[in-house]
Amino acid sequence: MAAEGFSRRLLLGGSAASCLLLAACGSTKSAKPTLRVSITGKGDGDSRLLFKSAGIKPEGFDIAYSEFQSGHLVVEALNGGSLDYGGMSEIPPIFAAASTIQSFRQIAVAHGDVNNQVVLVPKGSTAKSIADLKGKRVGYVRATTSQYFLIRMLEEVGLSWDDIKPVAMGVSDGAAAFSQGALDAWAIYGFPIQRAIATEGARILRTAYGILSGNYLVAAHVDALADPEKAKVIAEYLGLIRQAYDWAAAHQDEWARVVSQDIGVPLAYVQDQFKRKSATYELRPVTPEAIASQQKVADLFYAQKLLPKQVDILPLWDDRFNSAIPKRG
Repeated sequence: MAAEGFSRRLLLGGSAASCLLLAACGSTKSAKPTLRVSITGKGDGDSRLLFKSAGIKPEGFDIAYSEFQSGHLVVEALNGGSLDYGGMSEIPPIFAAASTIQSFRQIAVAHGDVNNQVVLVPKGSTAKSIADLKGKRVGYVRATTSQYFLIRMLEEVGLSWDDIKPVAMGVSDGAAAFSQGALDAWAIYGFPIQRAIATEGARILRTAYGILSGNYLVAAHVDALADPEKAKVIAEYLGLIRQAYDWAAAHQDEWARVVSQDIGVPLAYVQDQFKRKSATYELRPVTPEAIASQQKVADLFYAQKLLPKQVDILPLWDDRFNSAIPKRG
């Protein structure tokens, strides 16, 4: 089925908000609209930092950023109505799909690096492969890519979830536990990797290359999508994101220096991570392939008895912005 063909099938539920912001009501109707956007982590995935570095500024609207440590918290914020626009991996929305609340739709794909999703082991660890983690304490972030790729890595070497001692914890708690020697390994993503390598001598045991699709999803709240003014702002913001990703791809050395300063590790470590990237970020439209990729992940979580029921993720997708997201190059 062609991407253009499923616009009619991807239906939005819910009704438009009568007034999303007090500033847009009453006598202040002339005030610029504000888009409430998530930021997850620091460094390479921080669009706020990227916009500043690339000299990109929105015109006609303001952006209010909120910081999160993981995508499942972004989904919670969307479902709670405190965000208009958020980013996450393929995994957090799957758990929302299995619940009774899905207050968002997935409107685009930010395709990027999967070599920044890894299993780390501490300095001095004798582990040489994932098989060596049998019986060990392994930290991960529940309902995120780290849980998914850890399951898949274990399967590759003939182990199951029950063969390790999994420890679910948030990013900050995981970093502290790893630093204090309370974990034998840590399945994690993003800037904590370079920080642990640079400051603690940690070592990458395995990256998620060959396991993860590289699809990081862009989502918007249903009320924002149902509001014509806010939907227009979302389309404009997607255009800014595309420009920013193009800038980063063309200025990797400059962007590495910015990221190094932001996460507080020596430049050489960030340059090394950039050299190992499987891909630079690229904004992509909704496609049947992207939908199928997320469904495959959902099916695995159900098979692992991590979902209460089997889910169909198609209703979560909305391709209305596809025409505004041309392919790079």
